[in-house]
Amino acid sequence: MIGFNLKKGLKGIAQTTVNEENSAEKFAKPMPSAFATPMLVSLMDLAAINAVKKNIPEGYISVASKISVTHLAATPLGMTVTADATLIDIFQNRITFQVNAFDEVEKIGEGTVERYIIDLDKFTKKMLKRKKPREVDF
Repeated sequence: MIGFNLKKGLKGIAQTTVNEENSAEKFAKPMPSAFATPMLVSLMDLAAINAVKKNIPEGYISVASKISVTHLAATPLGMTVTADATLIDIFQNRITFQVNAFDEVEKIGEGTVERYIIDLDKFTKKMLKRKKPREVDF
């Protein structure tokens, strides 16, 4: 396997403003006009991507495999949410991050994100082979 220029402590951030497109109401009604949990998870994952993307060789990417997040507080429309990720563990091509998110008032989320560094071309070829329809007996 190719070597990666990664070390514990690498950090990344991602930021967004809460609006109707990323609110809970976008996913189901009735729901509050607040930052949706799936969007919080996505923002935290993006912070993890940003922490290592400059250190991964061309042709390689990282893909999420496990995400565990607790949504601690609701954030209303118009507020800014900032997620941060810190690389806390490296094992072969598996990388694990501690993630947090804050709005302008308080911490709104915390958890971990696990990602794997993969060869994009090999992954894509393998994935496309799976596209064949399978026979299902009921």
